[in-house]
Amino acid sequence: MNSAATVFLVDDDPAVLKALARLMRLEGYDVQTYLSARAFLEAYEPRPCACLVLDVAMPELNGMDLQKQLIANGSPLPIVFLSGHGDIPMSVQAIKSGAVDFLTKPVCDHDLLASVQTALELAASRSADMQATRSLQNRLALLTRRELEVMRHVITGKLNKQIAADLGTGEQNIKVHRMRMMDKMGVESVAELVRVATRLGIEMAAD
Repeated sequence: MNSAATVFLVDDDPAVLKALARLMRLEGYDVQTYLSARAFLEAYEPRPCACLVLDVAMPELNGMDLQKQLIANGSPLPIVFLSGHGDIPMSVQAIKSGAVDFLTKPVCDHDLLASVQTALELAASRSADMQATRSLQNRLALLTRRELEVMRHVITGKLNKQIAADLGTGEQNIKVHRMRMMDKMGVESVAELVRVATRLGIEMAAD
C-alpha cells in the first residue's frame, strides 16, 4: 500500500513539517507538504488512497476550520490531527466530525504511523466503496423505464403475476423485463437486488 499511498502534511512550523515528511518518506509514502491550510486547499487534488496529517493551531485557517471545509466539500479524505496541547473538547469534536485520531505533540513516531496506516486503510475502503457505487449507477443507467419500474416492484417482494396486475400487462412480459433487469444490474437474487437498490436510493413501488 505504501508506494501507492499519499500522505498530505499541513503544519505552519517548517521544522515540524520537515521532520514529519522525512518520517513518512522513510515509510515509502508519497508525501505532499503545506505550510498552511489555505495552501493545501488551493493545491489539493483527490487521490484514491490518501490521508491528511493536520496541525490544529495555525493562523488564518486552523485545522478544525479546514476539516469543516473538507466536509462541506464532500471530501472523504481521512484526517489525523496533531495538537501542541491536549485539548479534550477539541479532540472530541474532531473525532465526532470524522477524524481518525487526535494526537498530542511531540507525537510518538509509532503512534503517528499507526494512525496514518489506519487512515489510509479507511481511504482505500472508501475509494473501493465509491467505485462500486459508481459501477452500480452505470448499470442502473442501462435500464429502460419499464425495467426500472419492474425493479421498484420486485424489491417489494411481489411475484411476477402481482407485478403484472399492478402494471396492467401480461405476466410473461414482466418475466422478460425482470430477467433483463436482473442481468443488467448484475444480481442473481431479490435479496441482492434489494441491497443494491438501498445503496442507490431506489424507492419501492407504492402499493
